[in-house]
Amino acid sequence: MTSDETIAEAAAFIRGRGLAGPFDAAIVLGTGLGPLVDDLTEAVSLPYAEIPHFPRGGVSGHAGRLVAGTLAGKRVLLFQGRAHYYETGDAGAMRVPVGVVKALGIPVLILSNAAGSVRPEIRPGSLVSISDHLNLSGAHPLIRDETEGRFVPMTDAYDVALRAALQSAAERCDIRLTEGVYAWLSGPSFETPAEIRMIRILGGDLVGMSTVPEVILGRYYGLRIAAVSLVTNLAAGIEGASPSHQETKDTAAMASETFKRLIHSFVEELT
Repeated sequence: MTSDETIAEAAAFIRGRGLAGPFDAAIVLGTGLGPLVDDLTEAVSLPYAEIPHFPRGGVSGHAGRLVAGTLAGKRVLLFQGRAHYYETGDAGAMRVPVGVVKALGIPVLILSNAAGSVRPEIRPGSLVSISDHLNLSGAHPLIRDETEGRFVPMTDAYDVALRAALQSAAERCDIRLTEGVYAWLSGPSFETPAEIRMIRILGGDLVGMSTVPEVILGRYYGLRIAAVSLVTNLAAGIEGASPSHQETKDTAAMASETFKRLIHSFVEELT
């Protein structure tokens, strides 16, 4: 089957299980940020494992469920977890889920992740609106795509108006939200101190193992993109840091309430 056919089949299955639109936004929830689903009303959920052609992610902190419902007065579709390049060896592992967002007519895709800070002034527990990214993984989700659409322009991939709306939402909630450049490395091992020094020289502020493939795919499908990182640790070598996945999960859980307040405020003002 072609990508379009697998996406259409997945979308039809999702509609048939009661997760029908229209939706105002789709939100991908990163490590430790899944509890946002508890704030939905009229929620209907569906395990990824039941959806045709959906990836089967296996990382702790990612429940692997699709949840539809109402948040802050808006209809949203939440992806409670994602598949990563390091799990599959396929940078396009999220192609069907992102394509389903387009197929369901959802105009806005909000991405979230747990990230390491490359700058000591961006402390664990901070929220950062991603303004741009560095793809340092050596991979790309559109390799083997044979359409003209693969030549995706990435200027302002992180929608300027949505970034402004995130800042306004943060101000209403008295949340400090900085902007930064996110560097994607493949994982699953954490970065070395030398790699972190390289990222700083290249202009990166954050580092992580996700999100960039979804941004590229989202732009391929014509979606408007916003992305927020929850900083869970200082990157390797900064103030003696040596990150671990447990640290990532623990810090994300502690800061998830702040993330939830920001997303509530942001979604409420979506038009």
